[in-house]
Amino acid sequence: MAASAPAGLVAALLVLAAPAFAQDAGGAPPAPAAPPLASALPPNAPPTFADLAEKQVDAVVFISTTQAPPQGGPQAGPRGPEVPGFPPGSPFEEFFREFRDRQRGQPQQQQAPRPTAALGSGFIIDPAGFVVTNSHVVSEATEISVTMHDGTKLPAKLVGVDGPTDLAVLKVESKKPLVAAPWGDSEALRVGDWVVAIGNPFGLGGSVTAGILSARQRDIQQGPYDDYLQTDASINRGNSGGPLYNLNGEVIGINTAIYSPTGGSVGIGFAIPSSVARPVVEQLRDHGQVRRGWLGVQVQSVTPDIAESLGMQEPAGALVTSVSPEGPAGKGGVRQGDVITRFNGESIEHMRELPRIVAATKIGSAVPLELVREGKAETLTVTVGELEPQEQVALSGSSGAPRPETTVDSKQVLGLTLSQLTPGLRDSFSINPDVEGVVVTEVGDASAASERGIEAGDVIVEAGQEPVKTPEDLNRLVDDARSQGRKTVLMLLSRDGDLRYVPMPIEDRKG
Repeated sequence: MAASAPAGLVAALLVLAAPAFAQDAGGAPPAPAAPPLASALPPNAPPTFADLAEKQVDAVVFISTTQAPPQGGPQAGPRGPEVPGFPPGSPFEEFFREFRDRQRGQPQQQQAPRPTAALGSGFIIDPAGFVVTNSHVVSEATEISVTMHDGTKLPAKLVGVDGPTDLAVLKVESKKPLVAAPWGDSEALRVGDWVVAIGNPFGLGGSVTAGILSARQRDIQQGPYDDYLQTDASINRGNSGGPLYNLNGEVIGINTAIYSPTGGSVGIGFAIPSSVARPVVEQLRDHGQVRRGWLGVQVQSVTPDIAESLGMQEPAGALVTSVSPEGPAGKGGVRQGDVITRFNGESIEHMRELPRIVAATKIGSAVPLELVREGKAETLTVTVGELEPQEQVALSGSSGAPRPETTVDSKQVLGLTLSQLTPGLRDSFSINPDVEGVVVTEVGDASAASERGIEAGDVIVEAGQEPVKTPEDLNRLVDDARSQGRKTVLMLLSRDGDLRYVPMPIEDRKG
């Protein structure tokens, strides 16, 4: 007896087939066949990706991890039992989530915390057993296992992780010979070129999808070195760490993230390009860690307003907001307010390009650094240092700082109420003793300052690249900028110890 299909599926088939049944019932002669549609594929499109998939699927692995139970008590509580570790979006997860929702509000028996599970993808890059995946797949794992395409399951050892690029390298020991995927050149890939993704979406097993390269150099605000490829090849949860191939069967990207309001693929996936991944993976494989170049500056973007304030023709480069005196840049003569336009021969069009280029530069090498200082181009030589792991220091203070009770003389400038720094104001706004300037005590509603994110408690350190000691200094520097025909004045602000430049419009003389 044949197995019956689910009722919903049968209904769907019936609906789709209904027009054909109606045609037969009426006895009308069959309609003439429609002419075949012209292919929508370009002339040079491959007729199939089967050869590529068949050749490369053995290099792709599926990763499962066990993670320690979440801290803070048992999994059961007032909100009901947690969903077991099924792949997100799977039918099992939905079933148990509904079960949990029905149980909410009912007394629950306390349960001991249980380990959680996670799934991902990866690929072999060395026949010796080295496997590449994403850091977020394995970084918190207590146990890692790798399943080959033929079903062989092997324990894996974590060789190294690199959080800034979200990459990790694992090591497995196999009695069988392993097939490694070759690296390709992501820089040679053009927008519109075909790409193929292989991975383990939702824990279903090996899946192959194809699409095109949609864009390059995407910054999705995940780390300091973001430089993602964007593709419309279907990538879902569980694909993380899997390879993205070119048509030569070479890895040109590592699938890492998707943009999706639903949790599933909507045709916007992101992959780490091989030009970024390969040197990181090689360092992790050989040394277990990544060494990066260091310049010792903090930078921000050059907006059109900032460019106008600095007298620059185009908004390009990286604006230096602070310099470590003992760092390579400080020793090489870089100053706060400089705009770095080229580093080691590479153009800096956008601020975020500088950290990537510096990080990839050989440590200890002396390189040229081109910048704009007070409207003039200069070239310096800096010796690249090594970026050391730094402790994250939690700074006190909040954006909603209370208005001070101390009464001081104040002045209105550009919609800001300003006061000289006093011990009372430093205490009220938790301002570091080393910070000098004038403090903002109030920001006008709907003012240009408010629109630019200036808040009470901010300290104006400079204006027009001149130090500000009193509110009168700022008023004078604003008038100077107006007399020079400037539309904005560039102010350097300090907040919680961090410095940033803010261009303020000055056409209107009103407070």
